[in-house]
Amino acid sequence: MQSVDRAIAILEILAREGSTRVTDLATELDVHKSTAFRLLAALEQGGLVEQSSDRGRYQLGFGVVRLAGAATAQLDLSREGRDVCLRLAEEIGETVNIAVPQDGDAVNLTQIRGPAAISGHNWVGKSTPAHASSSGKVLLAFGALRMPGRLDRYTPRTITSKDDLDLDAIRERGWAEAVEELEVGLNAVAAPIRGSDGTVVAAVSVSAPSYRLTPDRLPEVGELLVEGAREISQRMGYYR
Repeated sequence: MQSVDRAIAILEILAREGSTRVTDLATELDVHKSTAFRLLAALEQGGLVEQSSDRGRYQLGFGVVRLAGAATAQLDLSREGRDVCLRLAEEIGETVNIAVPQDGDAVNLTQIRGPAAISGHNWVGKSTPAHASSSGKVLLAFGALRMPGRLDRYTPRTITSKDDLDLDAIRERGWAEAVEELEVGLNAVAAPIRGSDGTVVAAVSVSAPSYRLTPDRLPEVGELLVEGAREISQRMGYYR
């Protein structure tokens, strides 16, 4: 934990100073020069710091820009998607989520609860397996996630065969469903959100108890989500 605190302190110092030498960092951190050098080496390996053209000095690396860009993109997605999700939640009457790909799963970034008294879980910050969730299936179908090596079973209805996922059908109709595949009694539908370059960066979904979001409602809800996802994509700079 102390090493993490010191690494964060190094990044903050470099952000403030622009660049600095190992000896100066060691002095400010009140650590031995070898400790400062070891921390810098670990940060350099991760691309978070780099040696500047002035030999012996270190500065922030492009890895920081990459992380900042990812954070900014997620903030933009939450902000641009919120109004659309509010409208969808009101129109459909169920909880709406936006999920992004992370570490092989779909991670929920934003949630707008529906007006129903029983509106399901709080999914924000939680990850769902790619093959057993509607958002995950969308991200798989459009290349935002890679197919996992093993498809674990969560309910009797979980699809555990890669061929049975039928990603081609998802791409063709533009939305995915999960019918009691993650939890018994829970159904969901999702559609893809595209970034400014046209690649799928997220999925917008609706989830609800299966007695309300019945299988016969899925196509109608799916088409509403496709339209909502298109609007969010346009807000993110994608026009086609």
